[in-house]
Amino acid sequence: MRIGPTAAALAALTAATLVAGCSSSDSEPAGEATTSAATAPVSGDITVFAAASLKKTFTELGEKFEAEHPGTNVEFSFAGSSDLVAQLTQGAPADVFASADTKNMTKAVDAGLTVTDPVSFATNTLTIVTPPGNPKNIATFADLANPGNQVVVCAPQVPCGAATQKIEESTSTAITPVSEESSVTDVLGKVTSGQADAGLVYVTDAAGAGSAVTTIRFPESSGAVNTYPIAELKSSENSATAAEFVELVTGPTGRQVLAGAGFGAP
Repeated sequence: MRIGPTAAALAALTAATLVAGCSSSDSEPAGEATTSAATAPVSGDITVFAAASLKKTFTELGEKFEAEHPGTNVEFSFAGSSDLVAQLTQGAPADVFASADTKNMTKAVDAGLTVTDPVSFATNTLTIVTPPGNPKNIATFADLANPGNQVVVCAPQVPCGAATQKIEESTSTAITPVSEESSVTDVLGKVTSGQADAGLVYVTDAAGAGSAVTTIRFPESSGAVNTYPIAELKSSENSATAAEFVELVTGPTGRQVLAGAGFGAP
């Protein structure tokens, strides 16, 4: 049977409508998939490289993170910030880096290791710690330079060591340490084990040590405040989870935990 022009046009229109309908139907699953991916829960493993002074607070935040996001696992590597940067530049895999100062974070940025701009999330200052009872009666920063006092400090390349040097320069005080450690926790360990008469550590580490040390605050510490930045790394294979962890640290929960440990606001 021959189809007239009007019937042919109607048939073409019907076919076009069916094609459009099929096309629209085919596109819906893709849209749904996109929405589903965007709202997919955070999951999987991440590795966080963090300054040694963050061990207690970040361990707590890691536990909170895993509780809030079932199926996630946060692994930590705690060490001096300078050591962590060296490991990262040598290819060590990690998802997040949290430094105890901006200098070492800048090294990571300049090396092209970060994928996001660093965000400052805390501050810290130094304090003097001695064995319980302060046997050498150390009362001031200048006392650390007295002959006979065995003092332990952080190495200059470590944030706590750089802060120590800055205070020495501003006060014209020359400390002759018996050892220079690669992390603030190592300094604290030398004091709590009785291997030193005094050490310079962060106020947060002193607070965490409790009765294992005597703490002597000194006003000059305000001249060397360390700011802590955090950033997601390009080497991350789980950027969604890494970004969510950074959000936790820099958000209200992170601020509450950090403040409770004695860290100042950024």
